[in-house]
Amino acid sequence: MDIHITKILSTFILFFVTAIAEILGCYFPYLILNQSKSQWLWLPTVLSLAIFVWLLTLHPAASGRIYAAYGGIYIFTALMWLRFVDHISLSRWDMIGGVIVLCGAALIILQPNGLVR
Repeated sequence: MDIHITKILSTFILFFVTAIAEILGCYFPYLILNQSKSQWLWLPTVLSLAIFVWLLTLHPAASGRIYAAYGGIYIFTALMWLRFVDHISLSRWDMIGGVIVLCGAALIILQPNGLVR
């Protein structure tokens, strides 16, 4: 596989994994505080947030462009969480919005002199 393609895929995968860690860090407290689930869920909460912070250090740089691209991936990932974890059907507007933000993130990541060189 071409080195450039590998870097592009690894950047997208890193952003998706980071988004999942962030979502888990918010989801576990939601279960504890709103669904009366076990206080033991604080342990995976701390772990997932620590992983989230560590994954942020692996991103290409700490800049507005990185966070803007990550934000698009995060929105798309949150919609997939809504569909496959919370089992809530996505509306046409959800799906269109998800595709738009994913395309926006791709434009930021793939632009000449962008995140992947």
